[in-house]
Amino acid sequence: MLDPHKSGECEALLQNHDPDRWLACRFIPARHRAAVMALYAFNADVARIRSVISEPLAGEMRLQYWRDVLNGPDQDHANPLASALWAVLHRYQLPTAPLLALLDARVDDLYDAPPVDVTALELYCGETCSVLFRYVTLILADGEETGPASLSGMAGVAYALTGLLRASGWLAAEGRVVIPQSMLEAKGVTAEALRDGSGASKASDLISELADLAARRLDETLAGLPAIPATIRPAYAPLALVRPWLARLQGVNPLLVPPADVPPWQKPFRLWRAAVWGLSL
Repeated sequence: MLDPHKSGECEALLQNHDPDRWLACRFIPARHRAAVMALYAFNADVARIRSVISEPLAGEMRLQYWRDVLNGPDQDHANPLASALWAVLHRYQLPTAPLLALLDARVDDLYDAPPVDVTALELYCGETCSVLFRYVTLILADGEETGPASLSGMAGVAYALTGLLRASGWLAAEGRVVIPQSMLEAKGVTAEALRDGSGASKASDLISELADLAARRLDETLAGLPAIPATIRPAYAPLALVRPWLARLQGVNPLLVPPADVPPWQKPFRLWRAAVWGLSL
């Protein structure tokens, strides 16, 4: 059982920094909700490192702190989030290796080099997001196996890639370019031109190609969902927002104009429907 005080701190962090996943947690069964929130809060804390540091070394140090937590003994840490995360790992007998891989992948967030190619981009999405889908399915199954890990893999690419595309303009202004170097070279666009905005218009087709990839990964995930138990459906509920997010990217270059979000009043209904019915995603 997670400490209510620590669970409350995890929920507050999650609500502030990843409100969509916080909302999706409202449709997780109550007995597992605090555990899922702790996992998501850990991810939110790591994902925001780039935005709160002034130089990469500071970010490397924060990532190393989390490596030390995961590599250290299972104990009651002074950090409520670290303590809550260990409680989740212990209760559901979850391995630490995938979370360590997540931390390694997040090193890329600290630097400005774009992914080498589409394969590298999908790998990043898998290591930073697919692991979350996988862990939530295991939590909902009380640590038992829940089917092929490939389903979580495709779900993570669909969700993370869509998020990166939606935020690509903001990320470019921050120095990060999410379009792979191989695609930029084929188009004759430099990463620097995306950062300063001069090449943003030339990248519209590249954004569309990546959005199509995200849509394919979503379709592949949905094709596999009928085979999973109904009790596991809430793990994939966040995908209910991917299709409407992608629809709002059509005809919009997010490097130039921030795409519209799903209206707040629609999100709870979409997430509830996905958690309950699954196939209506």
